[in-house]
Amino acid sequence: MAFELPQLPYAYDALTPHIDTKTMEIHHGKHHGGYTTKLNMAIEGSEMASNSIENILKKMDMNNSALRNNGGGYFNHCLFWEIMSPDGGGNPLGTLAEAIDSTFGSFDSFKETFSNAAATRFGSGWAWLCAHEGGKLEVCSSANQDNPLMPGIGCGGSPILGIDVWEHAYYLNYQNRRPDYISAFFNLVNWERVGELFDQSK
Repeated sequence: MAFELPQLPYAYDALTPHIDTKTMEIHHGKHHGGYTTKLNMAIEGSEMASNSIENILKKMDMNNSALRNNGGGYFNHCLFWEIMSPDGGGNPLGTLAEAIDSTFGSFDSFKETFSNAAATRFGSGWAWLCAHEGGKLEVCSSANQDNPLMPGIGCGGSPILGIDVWEHAYYLNYQNRRPDYISAFFNLVNWERVGELFDQSK
């Protein structure tokens, strides 16, 4: 069964002023759309065509660049849209808030750690908050469209929060000011959804 480009749960202009309308149109329709099409081409006729995207990534042959780049691009963006909301921002609650405080000392300390991972990722890539079995949290970053579900990438576990730091995610509005984009991202995080993903990961 072919993968499909997911519909956004909000309008293209809903995340302004933090992410502008034109960026959203291009990012979702062109970039994510392109990853979706090329992912389907990469798995067509193979046994992977009937697998979930998570299973495809976990069993990834990292030398298969078409599958690695487009499978990662498909999954990463699906998560990215899902964990943002026009009504986002604020602080996490419940078990996620407790785990963040336990792991990082405070929410502000987590934000600093996550923001640093995103800001210092050289070139294109992502920063992640990952949850391990038992509720342990970890922050890491990955290059290009790699993610922690893939073999040997980094922190492992289940990615429950991710920020896209490819220039196409922010350049129209922020130019080279990646730290400003990262700061604005926290005004959009749907902590309720991230908390649900955290609870599911345990």
